[in-house]
Amino acid sequence: MKNPVRLLLVLVACLALYILLNFPTSEEKNLNHVIDYQQRTSSSNSSDLVGPSKASVAASTETVQGQVVVICVVACGADRLDESLTMLKSALVFAKRPLRFIVISDYGLIPAFHEKLTEWKQIVDKTFDFIVRPVTFPDISDVTMWRKLFKPCAAQRLFLPTVLNDTDAILYVDTDTLFLAPPEVIWDEFKKMNNVQLAALSPEHEDPNTGWYNRFAKHPYYGKLGVNSGVMLMNLTRMREFKWTQYVIPIHKEYRLKITWGDQDIINIIFHYHPEKLHVYDCRYNYRPDHCMYMSVCPGAEKKGALVLHGSRGTFHSQKQPPFKSVYTAMQEYQLNTDPYKNLLVPMKTYLTLAADHSNCGQVWKVFIIQPELHLGRKSEVDRK
Repeated sequence: MKNPVRLLLVLVACLALYILLNFPTSEEKNLNHVIDYQQRTSSSNSSDLVGPSKASVAASTETVQGQVVVICVVACGADRLDESLTMLKSALVFAKRPLRFIVISDYGLIPAFHEKLTEWKQIVDKTFDFIVRPVTFPDISDVTMWRKLFKPCAAQRLFLPTVLNDTDAILYVDTDTLFLAPPEVIWDEFKKMNNVQLAALSPEHEDPNTGWYNRFAKHPYYGKLGVNSGVMLMNLTRMREFKWTQYVIPIHKEYRLKITWGDQDIINIIFHYHPEKLHVYDCRYNYRPDHCMYMSVCPGAEKKGALVLHGSRGTFHSQKQPPFKSVYTAMQEYQLNTDPYKNLLVPMKTYLTLAADHSNCGQVWKVFIIQPELHLGRKSEVDRK
């Protein structure tokens, strides 16, 4: 009797091994869905290209017509606290519509954020509310790995459609950004998105000779030069319908040894296979050292000024490109509820003129001041009154 039973057990084990090796996991299915997307949607009549549901349309209508601008930032590590607060301060300085701040942070920083934002509510004449919540990654994932992917906790943005499951849309910004114009100017780009686009981003580069993705990337990326994820409009309602977060883990599993810029690379991979889902806006919306460190390559900013300044690679805190540090220092020193012309615009312009001759970015220092002068100058102050 023992031999037939043993033979049966061997057969069952072989069958189980065959099933395990030949049937894809749910993560593999998701990855195959991404990679095969272009082939499956080659026909214009594909069901994947059908417009969003009525619920999505209604939510998107609320997004673009609503008066509240929702700004989200993820901040981990004590060195990101002051940087994030300076960014939020800049949003308050320029805002002309009500704001809602969503701050996602380490438990240790939550009390400090809550204390400072509560203090601001008591002294500023701007309408805003806020929520501060801890970083959350899916239980099924390697939480430690996601927290350390590129910058601490930056990968949280990949999971925001599910983490913020009761929020329709957000303007996500990195901690090392500053608003130089009313946040609603960026928010209103939602109105330019068509009925299938999920998000808006600016190009990673303008010049292929200095582009990183086109010269070095070993993974797929959006378009010819890739996109930068530092300033990202996210229609979370549509991203949930698209099942965004179900793409993230299998894509990381496939490309984890090939990605350099962490979450940004994963975003590029997704939009490589789904380019019709992305709205691309001008470099003015995410002005970085790359736009001026070798030569000026953002003509829109030269003409109309940068809207959001992105001090990537630590340029807010170093002398690599002095204009970036000049603007950050002026905003950091400014005290809310004091005269923004006298206490912010004048010092900012002074710092910028002193830095004008010390770098390539300094040669186009007016890029950094055009928008602040437009919104904080004496004429605009009279208009506001």
